Amino acid sequence: MSSRGVGMSARQIISKIFVYLVLAAGSIVVLLPLQWMISTSLKPLSHVFRFPPEFWPQKVVWENYPNALSQLPFDLYFLNTAFIVVMCLLGELIVSSIVAYAFSRLRWRGRNALFIVVLATMMLPRQVTLIPEFIVFRQLGMIDTFWPLILPSWFGNPFYIFLLRQYFLTHSRELDQAAVIDGCSRFGVFWRITLPMSKPVLGAVAIFSFQFHWNDFFRPLIFLLDQDKYTLALGLRFFQGTYGTEWNSLMAVSLVVMLPLIIVFFFAQKHFIQGVVFTGYK
Repeated sequence: MSSRGVGMSARQIISKIFVYLVLAAGSIVVLLPLQWMISTSLKPLSHVFRFPPEFWPQKVVWENYPNALSQLPFDLYFLNTAFIVVMCLLGELIVSSIVAYAFSRLRWRGRNALFIVVLATMMLPRQVTLIPEFIVFRQLGMIDTFWPLILPSWFGNPFYIFLLRQYFLTHSRELDQAAVIDGCSRFGVFWRITLPMSKPVLGAVAIFSFQFHWNDFFRPLIFLLDQDKYTLALGLRFFQGTYGTEWNSLMAVSLVVMLPLIIVFFFAQKHFIQGVVFTGYK
């Protein structure tokens, strides 16, 4: 019996070692492009296309970063992007959480049917609504401003509403009833009970929103005309079109633009994983 138990333990150890080796190999494959980007950003331009390739530069050129970032006003692009991201993130968190609370915790006629309609809007491609949206913003005189990029977020996001609703459904209704009996209003229940218990899913929504709006290229390309209002995605594309042959500088700028996403996910990955895992659990 003991030998069988030892055998089972040995198989489990071997299985875990195999899983860890596969995960390590997969991590190396995923991180290899990032390593190549960092390596290229630190090379002299003459060493970028050397053969055999240098996986780490023999001569590290730190000046590539300040030289590349000074060729265009990336500090202004950063401020523009940060403003848009923060405003969109706040709008999607506030509005989507309120709508999700109404769909999950309040009982009213037509709730499920309207929720299906909200989910159905996720099937519409962005290109379908772009032309009427552009016409509306043009008639309002908002073209070449940040409003077309910010206002849609303050009308909710169907995917975030779905995530938040599913998570809110996991909360016990007895907590809401007890708070109402104690004199708490519906908004008080939402603000003091539901939201504090939903930090994981709120963190996941914040990460999704931050990543989408930070990387968004299509909508700024359509609605922004003045170069002083460019976002980092547009600035990076403009840099590529102007200085595309300077691959070391292009990799340096790309890494700086990508760095906030890496930092945000690194510090918030716990909430992100919890929010996604527990969204469908009831």
